[in-house]
Amino acid sequence: MPTIPLSNSVQRVPYSRIRELAEIAMTMDGVLKLYFGESNLPTPQYIKDAATAAMRDGYTFYTENAGYPSLRLAIAEKYRELHGVDLNGLEEIVITASGVQALNVAIRCVLDPGDEAIVLTPAWPNACSNVAMCSATPREIPLCLAGDRYHIDFEAIERAIMPHTRLLVYTSPSNPLGWVATEQDQDRLLELCRRHGLWLMADEVYERLYYNGPVAPSILRKCTRDDAVLVPQSFSKSYCMTGWRLGWLVARRDLARKATELNEFIVSHAPAMAQKAGEVALRDGEPGVAEMVQRLRENRDLALAALSKAPGVTVPCPDGAFYLFPRIEGLCDSFEFCRRLLVEKKVGLAPGVAFGAGGEGSIRLCYAADRTVLEPALERLGEFLRHRPAC
Repeated sequence: MPTIPLSNSVQRVPYSRIRELAEIAMTMDGVLKLYFGESNLPTPQYIKDAATAAMRDGYTFYTENAGYPSLRLAIAEKYRELHGVDLNGLEEIVITASGVQALNVAIRCVLDPGDEAIVLTPAWPNACSNVAMCSATPREIPLCLAGDRYHIDFEAIERAIMPHTRLLVYTSPSNPLGWVATEQDQDRLLELCRRHGLWLMADEVYERLYYNGPVAPSILRKCTRDDAVLVPQSFSKSYCMTGWRLGWLVARRDLARKATELNEFIVSHAPAMAQKAGEVALRDGEPGVAEMVQRLRENRDLALAALSKAPGVTVPCPDGAFYLFPRIEGLCDSFEFCRRLLVEKKVGLAPGVAFGAGGEGSIRLCYAADRTVLEPALERLGEFLRHRPAC
């Protein structure tokens, strides 16, 4: 009897090479884990207490598909506070069960089978994979490293735009680069998308983890409320809530309305008690965010100093997020490099190849871990780099 096949669209989606490495690490003891984008610090107690109180107070039932109005209004107020942007919280904000679900539902709203999306890379692989899940095609355009800063190759973007191109995706602050789009970059991206009739998605999940101010510049400062702009967001990074799966999407009213309707068929809504905890995080979290950014800045500087001593390593200083993306001279198989580092030194990093075009030859190090993990991991990585075999 012949085997009935899976759909072509899902078979086109490769398994995450970050997860592939992590699965090996999870079978081992004593691994210093720097491969995922998270701290090893727990969610702050005041947020956990808020969730406990919410459950005690009866927030255990279905909510609106778009999430509690009180949370959407709190997010709109935070945008006014941080960016001076006036959003309609009830019409332009949709609560989602994680940032990746915000990404997923937004992409579902704009792509049909056979469409194309341009994705600026190296980048977290979930954008390209979500495009492929819609039976659409991702076109990767690598950022260019010039001196100590990455730059957008606008000429390459123009060349990549085809009749079926519908979407352009970028991440700022970047995972894995730590690069942050300048206001001039944002102006040019917005003008390009208006001129070509494209949706523009700005993944701004790391906006609070920014070293040149309280918040990285948002595309929402530049666009009108009628522009075809999408901003997926998350509570995961700013508030150490990775396991809570709570995010949101800012979008034009018609797309936000349709994303709300689709939520019914994807997750119904984000967990009720997590939503109430998110309100408290927004209200009371500023001191904790500031403290986290200061700690991350110190960790970044420590990691930069350690890697600067390693032979054949080039690493730009990131302006945001909590990653370094060192380029290693002569490295042609970053997955094998990270696999051997894991097996021989019990240090878990993410291979650059996992982040698409422009990523091979580099590795990603998440420096959000506390010093008891970060310092020995850097020491072991330095030893490995000094004695690594040729490619």
